[in-house]
Amino acid sequence: MRKPVYYGEYLQLDKLLDCQQRESFSAGKPAHDEMLFIIVHQAYELWFKQILFELDAVMDIFRKSHVSESAVAQAVAHLTRVEEIQKLLIHQIDVLETMTPLDFLDFRDFLVPASGFQSWQFRLIETTLGLKQEKRVTFGNMSYLERLQGADRERLELAETRPSLFDLLEKWLERTPFLSFKSFEFWDSYRQAVTNMLDGDRDLIASNPTLSSEERQKQIDMLERTRAEFAVLFDPAAHAKLQSEGAWRLSHKALQAALLIQLYRDQPILHMPYKLLSLLMDIDENFTTWRYRHSLMVLRMIGSKIGTGGSSGHDYLRQTARTHKVFGDLFAMSTFFIPRSDLPSLPADIEESLNFHYTATHKKAV
Repeated sequence: MRKPVYYGEYLQLDKLLDCQQRESFSAGKPAHDEMLFIIVHQAYELWFKQILFELDAVMDIFRKSHVSESAVAQAVAHLTRVEEIQKLLIHQIDVLETMTPLDFLDFRDFLVPASGFQSWQFRLIETTLGLKQEKRVTFGNMSYLERLQGADRERLELAETRPSLFDLLEKWLERTPFLSFKSFEFWDSYRQAVTNMLDGDRDLIASNPTLSSEERQKQIDMLERTRAEFAVLFDPAAHAKLQSEGAWRLSHKALQAALLIQLYRDQPILHMPYKLLSLLMDIDENFTTWRYRHSLMVLRMIGSKIGTGGSSGHDYLRQTARTHKVFGDLFAMSTFFIPRSDLPSLPADIEESLNFHYTATHKKAV
């Protein structure tokens, strides 16, 4: 007979509640707010563990050569949970800020040299999402791996060698069958729609009587720069050049697929892919918000002092908020949007193929 489960034993509360060991207490100078500091950061690590658990499930889905609509829906569910957890991470800063700077100074020196640099779980989240080591803000020209020890460093070194979620997403987008349909070439139609839109804008600028010749030329120059930006969509060579310069990260084929999903997201077959892309942007944005809020809290707590891990504290965190983005290409996608009214009309047979029966007839396509 199975032994009854007892709440405290199931959650291992004896171990969990014995994990808050205050350094200030051990030093004979107990600081009340160190307990809050420990619990908030332990809670962070527990939530990081859950985020990694959800991301691993998403990765398993996109490692497969065929990703069905139901599988995409599962990935969306996992990422939705990650997004909700992120809201808690941000709100925990509000709780931590109930501690004043003087309260923090009561125990801060006992923490040296430990710091958030050494949260291997958060570094693993960043790496799993697709943050490249060369894109990371460094301190003292040192790799973030040098801040970690033993098994923690080994985990991250191994993760750096594996495909990230960004990599798997790119391969999935490249496999989507929505780039060409029989005799209807979407991108030829889209290029013409873009040309018509921009030519119309140029005519409006040229005929606007309120503009001076200087203002008119300035607006025309801006319009032509916009026209040049669209070239990346239709010219693989132009895209490859910008990609080599770091302006774009997604491959040309993946970029086109992501844009088509965005443009025709109202089609039933594209509902979940659109939600997936939106959630990845939300997750990127939430981590940016969390980093920025963290940097403001550090400024509030220690001003311009050096952090316990030896970093420039506020400045380092502010730089990571600005640069540690993974899915920037998805944010930049709106560059290529045109009004719904100008979108190419899809032929009736293609409209029908974008309904849910598509899976039954084209299983091998994705």
